[in-house]
Amino acid sequence: MYASRVRTSLRGWGGVGAMAVLCVLALAAVLLLPRTQTPVQDDPAGARTATGLQARADDCKDSEAQDRTLSPSGADGPTIEAIKSRTGAKRKLVVGVDQNSYHWGYRNPNTEGAELEGFDIDLVHKIAADILGDPDAVQFKAIPTSQRIPAIKDGRVDMVVRTMTITCERLGDVAFSAPYFKTGQQVLAPKSSEVTGYNGTLAHKRICTASGSTAYIKLKADRDKGTLPASADISTTVPNQLDCLVRLQLGEVDAVVTDGALAASQAAQDPTLELKGGAFTTEYYGVAMKKDANDLVRRVNRVLVDYRAHGWQTSYDTWLAATLGKDPGPSKPPAPQYLRTD
Repeated sequence: MYASRVRTSLRGWGGVGAMAVLCVLALAAVLLLPRTQTPVQDDPAGARTATGLQARADDCKDSEAQDRTLSPSGADGPTIEAIKSRTGAKRKLVVGVDQNSYHWGYRNPNTEGAELEGFDIDLVHKIAADILGDPDAVQFKAIPTSQRIPAIKDGRVDMVVRTMTITCERLGDVAFSAPYFKTGQQVLAPKSSEVTGYNGTLAHKRICTASGSTAYIKLKADRDKGTLPASADISTTVPNQLDCLVRLQLGEVDAVVTDGALAASQAAQDPTLELKGGAFTTEYYGVAMKKDANDLVRRVNRVLVDYRAHGWQTSYDTWLAATLGKDPGPSKPPAPQYLRTD
């Protein structure tokens, strides 16, 4: 946490960047080569390094997607140089965030100027401090769940820090940092509900998920396979995950499926709701960036090495301990395994 922080205004959707039209051929070659899983060394920070390069999308498994990131580096490259070359009031890191996820990215109405705060916001300030030398050199942009990837690809933001799960499918569109948080999908429902978890009690129940979310992908796949009751209604999808909470409170749906970390925060906001059953997936949040922004990915990974040792615990204690428990162990991701491309 930063003891003193200037007010940072939310800029919305202004300043749409030009769409990228060319990919670096060398990077394309890298992305098409298979990755070897053999670890070759342990660094002082506990991270592992693997030989090999990024694999084809059809070779990827979601269980290993969190390891498909570049090794840390403090060197500036074209992406970082472009950020640093911005002048005047525009010399800021442009970051897509949420403003409605309690204790993650949340505009607190009880602070002067309704300041953005939360676990994701702390990480953004840490990255800005490293790249621009000022934790408040940030332009926040509110990005709906369904617009996280388009905002990156269109150049509206430099990165997205918004409880975004690293998956193989998403790695086809964007690059991710090493994971900074571990979570899993859970069911949120009224305490009075007969739903007991991700099981047969969801039969004939209306379930809400965010468009483009890993929750919806999981539910659809499981219903197609028959592991989720065919009568479960998953047709309600919304642009922002918080909209599911509103639908649940209005009685328009019977349950919500989302990351357990977010669900716990929403249950804290509404004491009539509770988590039903345990997590039924394992997922990792990462910082998302453009696929060709190798220098920025490496720089963020270097920031995360330091943040895991100095800052992560403080932020967890401040924002999440009350809802997820004082023991951060289940939420702290394992030491990352980096791709080595040399």
